[in-house]
Amino acid sequence: MVDSFNHWSFGHLRPFVKKVLSFGKGVLKGHCKFWIFQSFNGVIVVGSLLSFLLAMAYAYVILIPRFQPVMNNRYETPHFNSSVSECNYFDGNWIQDESYPLYDASQCPFAERGFNCLANGRRDRGYTKWRWKPKNCEIPRFNAREILEKMRGKRIVFVGDSLSRTQWESLICMLMTGVEDKRSVYEINGNKITKQIRFLGVRFSSFDLRIDFYRSIFLVQPGPAPRRAPKRVKSTLKIDKLDDIRNEWIDSDILLFNSGHWWTPSKLFEMGCYFLIGGSLKLGMPITTAFERALLTWASWINTTINANRTSVFFRTFESSHWRYAHA
Repeated sequence: MVDSFNHWSFGHLRPFVKKVLSFGKGVLKGHCKFWIFQSFNGVIVVGSLLSFLLAMAYAYVILIPRFQPVMNNRYETPHFNSSVSECNYFDGNWIQDESYPLYDASQCPFAERGFNCLANGRRDRGYTKWRWKPKNCEIPRFNAREILEKMRGKRIVFVGDSLSRTQWESLICMLMTGVEDKRSVYEINGNKITKQIRFLGVRFSSFDLRIDFYRSIFLVQPGPAPRRAPKRVKSTLKIDKLDDIRNEWIDSDILLFNSGHWWTPSKLFEMGCYFLIGGSLKLGMPITTAFERALLTWASWINTTINANRTSVFFRTFESSHWRYAHA
């Protein structure tokens, strides 16, 4: 999605152009005063003006092409195996911005009531006024209409836990601010947004755009306890096999994964859930080791299945405060 900002790169030349023009205006005005004060011939004034304009034209032809590639490169999405030369969108901080939020959750039908803090009585609004700021560049302000046009005809898929679902909801609500006919945006099965449903899909019919969510909290396959397993084993995670709904994610243009928040003793061992590899129960395997093994399973599937489709893949874990670009 970062690529959607490419066409705005020229906008960052405007301050530079304005500076040059304002500087030229000041120089021209100063020179005119100087020549008039000295009572020089009007021909010299005209000559000075023409010389200045020619110099400006020359500077534009020579300098602008040199600046343009630099500006464009700042907004290119970094590829998985390439280094980021000038700006890394994934390295930065959240900063306060009084112009936020970008949408009103109370006016968005796809925002869950339970997550609408203001509608539920929260009085302070400071938590809504944060935006992401990369260290070495500026991200253009979110423009819903332009993003919708850029995403026309595409399918975006979120896969993960409740964090993925709320991020999915937020993106839909942000994009809805750029839609004139709100009725043209709908859940494809007529479902209400709820955590009980494993699949939710919203279609922006005017833009032939779909944004889907699949609930897969571990990304790998859950299963029952094997035969002759100890009594404490109530269920298992097959950490060498990706979730059985994985094939439903393939036909997408952008895939966003989130996992990690359920990989804790309270969500696993205390609930009687343990790990399986090749049908073998791994009772002594630490959770961190199992999580790493599950991510290797996920990465292998990405490389063998998604790579051929040229799908853009992003991944976020509990160890990271922001998304990581995983594949292009």
